[in-house]
Amino acid sequence: MNKFIAFSCTILYMTLLCIFFTESTDVLSLKELQPEVLINEDGESGTLAWQRLPYPCYYEVEILTKNPDPSIDHEQYHLLKKEYTFKNSFKTPSTGVPTYYRISGHGMFKTVGKPSKIITTQSSDDTPFVPALISHYDITNPANTMPFLIWHTVPGGVYYELELLSHPPENPNGIVLSSQYSLFSTRSVFTNGWQADLKEFAYQKLFWRVRALDFVGNPVGVFSNAEEIHMDIHAPLVQKPIINNFDRMPDFAQPLYPVYNWIPLHNISKYEVELLNTPPEEENNTEPSSHRIWSKIAEDASDCYDEYPRMAPGLYYWRVRALDSNGNTIGVYSDSEQFTVAKSPLRVDYATFGDSITHGGGALSYSPANLEYSYQSYLDFPALNLGRSGDTSTTTAERFDTDVLPYRPRNLIILCGSNSIRAGTPASTIIHDIITIRMKCEANDIRPIFLTLMPINPTNIMQAFNTETADDWREDMTQVNAFIRKQPYYIDLEPYFYDNQGFMATQYATDGLHPDIKGKQLMAQIVNAHKDLFRH
Repeated sequence: MNKFIAFSCTILYMTLLCIFFTESTDVLSLKELQPEVLINEDGESGTLAWQRLPYPCYYEVEILTKNPDPSIDHEQYHLLKKEYTFKNSFKTPSTGVPTYYRISGHGMFKTVGKPSKIITTQSSDDTPFVPALISHYDITNPANTMPFLIWHTVPGGVYYELELLSHPPENPNGIVLSSQYSLFSTRSVFTNGWQADLKEFAYQKLFWRVRALDFVGNPVGVFSNAEEIHMDIHAPLVQKPIINNFDRMPDFAQPLYPVYNWIPLHNISKYEVELLNTPPEEENNTEPSSHRIWSKIAEDASDCYDEYPRMAPGLYYWRVRALDSNGNTIGVYSDSEQFTVAKSPLRVDYATFGDSITHGGGALSYSPANLEYSYQSYLDFPALNLGRSGDTSTTTAERFDTDVLPYRPRNLIILCGSNSIRAGTPASTIIHDIITIRMKCEANDIRPIFLTLMPINPTNIMQAFNTETADDWREDMTQVNAFIRKQPYYIDLEPYFYDNQGFMATQYATDGLHPDIKGKQLMAQIVNAHKDLFRH
């Protein structure tokens, strides 16, 4: 038996040695092998496919985004995530942000050949965005008379224009309504879905398409491909809001203060969200659950901000119902959605702390539930999001003990004061709050890494929120940032965000205050370039 074991070990050793020799010396001419990747789009999702390399290997799929300013770190792309597969295909995730892909083959010890060329779901970087439809109603899956029409979000689209047509349009993938076949159109769509009322069109051929618009109504990309809606007028109506989880960044995680979002019912503006710590007794019913731990009314909205930090580890469930003026349920509850709060270690390595810029969201219509509008999504390291929308520098400092100390992060990235300078809070007050936060960090062995305040754009703020900006905001920002630059650990964001008039560039922040996707990517890129400041 011992001889057999020794013989088997010798064979295994020699086999591994041969494999290592083969992969290290290129005796089989492996170095020039390169996967050739194609992407097939079906509207809702895409699939990467490549021919297997002529050597036994598994494949690494890199999911990338493009850096907005390669001059910062001389990197054109940022790695979002790596996936591994033994297959020669990969279903691309729907992220709500332009993504790029690179495939590499791996043997037992070494990379096999060269990585593939980087490929994107867009034809090219200059190709206008075409919304990808999610809802499909064909003969085998006909719509009822009030179907949900849903599509993937268009980055930077503030709202959408949806058109119903009698025939395919004469101007496919254009930017104007059809002049010949348009039956109905609406611009009152502020999320990536709309419940249509098609009763008046029940007995005719019907098509639909959608396009994204910016804040002032200019097109963001072009109309989607028009698709026919096959309808069954006898199909039952199920009136329930749809949980909006169609575009998720990899490894989705709720921030400390969760935000819940959904696609609303047709012409219904009042909703109630309930949070539970166990599944509801019955799905799609009409009455609140006895397991409810929190609820909140949201009016004229498709999202709801939780005002409490959700720290207790465990699995949470939430759902939403539409309400009439008397508080009665319209239709039934939505399907229940769940999220997990992981058990925190004694200390986390990284956390972010501040107001809505830290919490997330942007382009007016996107909340922190849309993680493509969170700068944490583009960091090179995982960071716990301790931001809270609406904070001033003072309220940020006041919640330090309750929201930061339970995690005692080794590194705390701090950005606070933007709301304060916009509202006219003196620089001295903001500096006092920064000192308070710094002293609390130092007393608890937390390294405070302050981010300088970014400029704001009063004109855009007025257009977006009908809110005045303090006349002396620039002087206050200059004083605050001068103080931050005297701190032991700081990262200077301010210089990167100006337009040629000396305000926050609209390309980075539609509303003049909250950076959008490109702005959040730029924030993260700057932070990533200063990783030497962090304690490891």
